[in-house]
Amino acid sequence: MLTAKKYIMKTSHALTLALTLALSACGGGGGGAEVDAKPQSLSVEASPSASFTVNSSITLAATASSGLLVNYRSEKSDICSVDTSSGVVKALAVGTCRISVTQSGNETYAPAPVQTVQFTVLPDPHQALTFGASPTLTLGGAATVHATASSGLAVQYSSLSTSVCTVDAHSGELMALTPGNCIIAANQLGTADISPAPQVTLTIAVEIPASLTVPGQPQTVTATAGSTLQSVTVKAASVSSGGLNITHYTVASVPAGISVDSSTLPVTVTCPASCAGYAFTLSAHNMLGQGPASTGAHVMARYNVVTTFKEPDTQPRNSLFTGSFVFDATTGTVSNLTGMLTESMTGTSTGSAPYFDMVQVPLSHQLSAVRDASLGGMLVTTFRNNNTNTFWTGTGGDGWTPAAGVDVGGIYYGYPKPAQNPGNAYVMIFVNPSDPTLPLTQAQLDKLAYADCVPTAPGGMQNGGGMMGATCMTGTSVAGYGAVGTMSGFPFSQQVTKASD
Repeated sequence: MLTAKKYIMKTSHALTLALTLALSACGGGGGGAEVDAKPQSLSVEASPSASFTVNSSITLAATASSGLLVNYRSEKSDICSVDTSSGVVKALAVGTCRISVTQSGNETYAPAPVQTVQFTVLPDPHQALTFGASPTLTLGGAATVHATASSGLAVQYSSLSTSVCTVDAHSGELMALTPGNCIIAANQLGTADISPAPQVTLTIAVEIPASLTVPGQPQTVTATAGSTLQSVTVKAASVSSGGLNITHYTVASVPAGISVDSSTLPVTVTCPASCAGYAFTLSAHNMLGQGPASTGAHVMARYNVVTTFKEPDTQPRNSLFTGSFVFDATTGTVSNLTGMLTESMTGTSTGSAPYFDMVQVPLSHQLSAVRDASLGGMLVTTFRNNNTNTFWTGTGGDGWTPAAGVDVGGIYYGYPKPAQNPGNAYVMIFVNPSDPTLPLTQAQLDKLAYADCVPTAPGGMQNGGGMMGATCMTGTSVAGYGAVGTMSGFPFSQQVTKASD
C-alpha cells in the first residue's frame, strides 16, 4: 500500500513526462528540430486572345505545384465575373479584366504566391436589336416606338409604309396618316469594331376612333357652265369632313366617262368636246376613304340675249328684245326667259342708240319651248301676259304662233272689240343646245319672231285695240313664215352671251 507522499510523487512524474512529449511534438523545448511548411507555386495558362469580347467566356486553367485546388477571384467585377472554383470567366463589359489566382496552403504547404491574370475585353462585333412594347396608334394621332441595340449604340428608325405612317428617324415618334398597318424598321449601322445589326421591324395596326368617319354627302351641289360648254365649275354649299381633314374631292360625270380630282373647291371640269348632256356628282375624301357622292347636279347657267328685228319704217329705231334665260345643258332645256321688248313706233330719233327712248314692254312669262329637229335647237317664247292669246282666231289658228299671225294679217285677239284685246306681246328666240353662245345660222335666224298687240297709252296712236288699230306690230321673215312683219320688220340678229356668275 502506497503512502500519500509516494502517490503524489508518482503523479507529478507522469505529468512531467506527458508535457515533455507534447512539446517535442510541437518542436519546442529541449532544443529539438522544428518542422517547416513546404513551399508551393502556381502556374496559369496564357491570357486569352484578342477575340475575347463582351458576352463571351473563357476558362482559366491554373494549377498549384502542391496539387491542391486553386481559387479564382475577379478584381473588376463590373468588367468580368469568374467562377471561384472552375475558372470560367465571362466578359460583361468593354474594359480590362483582372483575375487573381490563389492557393492558401494547408498543414503541409505554405500559401502560394498570388498570380494575377489581366486581359482586355473587346466590344462584341455581333449586335442585335430589340423593339420594346408596341404602342397604341390611332388615326390622326401620334405615338412613339423604342428599340435598343445590344451594343448600346443609338438606333435609327424608318417607315416601311409611308402612306400609312411616318416616323422620326431619331426619336421614334410616329404619326398615323391613313388606316392600315404601320411598319417601322429599326437599324444600327455599326462602327469600325461593331458589325451592322440585322434590321428588325414592328407592325402596328392603326386604330380608327369611333368618332371618325368618311366625309358626308356634299350638300347643295351646283354645276355651272363656263364661258363655253366645254368647261363646268362644280361647288357645294357644305361638306361634312367626318372629323378628319378632307384630302381631296372627286367630280364624276353622269353618264360616266369624265372624272376629275381636286384638292380644293370649286372644281373646274374640262370636257373633251362639250359638257352638254352630262350631270356631275361631287364626293369628298379623307384618311378613311371616299364619302358618298351627291346626286348629279345639272349643268346650269344664265345667259343674256339681245335680239334685233330690223324696222325699215321706223329707222333708226328697231324692235329690240333684251333679256336673259336659264339653260340646263344636262337636259338641253330653257327656263325663265324674260326681258324687255321695245316699241319702235315710240321714242325719238334723237335719243341714245340703240333704244332711242322707246317704250319697252316687259315679257316675263315663258310659255313655250319647242324643239325643232331640222334647226338643231329650240324656239323659246316669252309673253307679256300669262297666256298665249295674241292674234285673232276668227278664222281658226292657235292665236299666237308667227304663222298664225301672218295668216290673219296680224289682227289682235278679240277683234273687232278693242276692249277684248288682252294686249299681249311676245318674242321668240332660238337656243342652240350644244352651246347657246354659238352664232345662228341663217335658217335659225329666219325662225325668230315677235308680236306686239299692246295698246298705246291714252293720247297715243290708238285707233282700235292695238298700237296700229286692229293690227298688231310684228316681225317675221319671208323664209321663215312667208311674209315680213306688219311694218316690214324682220329678224336681223341675235347675240347670246353667258351672264356673270
